[in-house]
Amino acid sequence: MKKIAIVAGESSGDLLGSHLIKSLKSVRSDLKFIGIAGPKMMKEGANSFFLMEELSVRGYFEAFRKLFYLIKLRKALLKQILNEKPDLFIGVDAPDFNFWIEKQLKKKGVPVIHYVSPSIWAWRGNRLRKIKKSIDHMLTIFPFEKNIYSKANIQATFVGHPLAEMIPFNPNKKKAQDKLKIINAYKVIALLPGSRQGEVKWHAQLLIDSATEISKKIRDVKFLVPLPTRETYDIFSKTLFKNTHAELDIQLLIGHASDAINAADLVIVASGTATLETALYKKPMIVIYKMSLISWQILKRMRYLPFVSLPNILLNKFVVPELLQGDATSENISSKAFEILKDASYRKNLIIQFTKIHHQLKQNTSDRLNRVILKFIK
Repeated sequence: MKKIAIVAGESSGDLLGSHLIKSLKSVRSDLKFIGIAGPKMMKEGANSFFLMEELSVRGYFEAFRKLFYLIKLRKALLKQILNEKPDLFIGVDAPDFNFWIEKQLKKKGVPVIHYVSPSIWAWRGNRLRKIKKSIDHMLTIFPFEKNIYSKANIQATFVGHPLAEMIPFNPNKKKAQDKLKIINAYKVIALLPGSRQGEVKWHAQLLIDSATEISKKIRDVKFLVPLPTRETYDIFSKTLFKNTHAELDIQLLIGHASDAINAADLVIVASGTATLETALYKKPMIVIYKMSLISWQILKRMRYLPFVSLPNILLNKFVVPELLQGDATSENISSKAFEILKDASYRKNLIIQFTKIHHQLKQNTSDRLNRVILKFIK
C-alpha cells in the first residue's frame, strides 16, 4: 500500500482534492490518502487528522488573530505525516499553510506536489524562490500559469479545472429549477455569501438588504442561498431571522450551490472559486467582497491587477462587475442587478465570453493529474 499525504484548506480545495483522489484510485487501487481533508475528500476515502474548517481563515487581520493556533496545528500535522512515512505529499491550494509543510517534507526527502498555483500573477512580491525550495512540481489550473514557473525553472503542468469537465457547455436551467421545486418565479437570483464562516458573517446582512431592495422593484423574484455547511447555514439563517421586516421569497440550502447557480437568472457571489463555477454555468453575476479595514488596506497595497474575480482575470478585462469593500452596498448591488437583467445583449455576450473560459479549462484533468502524480509513486 502506497501512502499519499494530502492537505486541503477549504471547500474549493476539497472539491479539487476529491476529484484528484477519485482519479488516482480509478487507475491504482493500492493508494491510501491521509492528512487534512474535507467531506468530499473523506467520501472518496481520505483519512483526516484534523477538521479542514480549522484552516479556513479570510483576510490578513483574521489570519493574524488565529496565527499561533495555525502554527501549532501545522507542527502537529507535520509530526503525524512524518510518522506515517508517506511516499508523496500533495498540498491542495492553501499556500500559506501548505508551503511551510512542503518545505519541511522536501528537506526530509519526501516528494512534494502543489496543486493550484498561488496568485503570484495577481499580487506583488517575489514568491517564486520560496516555492522552488518547497516543491518538486506545480499543478496549475489556469493556462497562463505554466510559463511563469517554466521561466523560474520550476516543473509545472497545466491540468485544467475539473469543474470544466463536470459542467456541460449548455446547462439545463429548467432541470435545476425542477430539482429545487421552483414554480411561478418570474426571476430567480442566487446569493452566494462565500464558503467560510467569516465570509458569511460579512456578507449575510449585505445580501439580505440587497435582496430586499431588488424585491421592491421586481415582482415574483425568488432568492436561493446555498451554504456549504451547517455552521454557515446557521450564521445566515440567524441574520435572516433578525430581519423580520424583510418580506422575501428566500430559500436557504445546505449544499446545492451548483443547482442554485444553474437555476438562477442572476448570481450575486462573493469573490472566489464560485465565480468560476458561475461563469462555467454561463450566468450573469455581480461579484462582491467585504473584509476588515486592516485586511483591505493590506490587500490594496499588494494587488496590481485591476480586477479580483476569476472570470475577469481569465479574460484579462472587466466583463463582470466587481463591488468590493465600500462599493459593496445594497444600493449599488440592486442597481447593478436591474441593469444586468434589463440588458439582453450584455447577457448574450457574457455567454460567448464564458464559453471561451470553458474551452480553455476543459483539459481532461483526470488524465493529466494521473500522468504527473504517478511518476512520483514507484
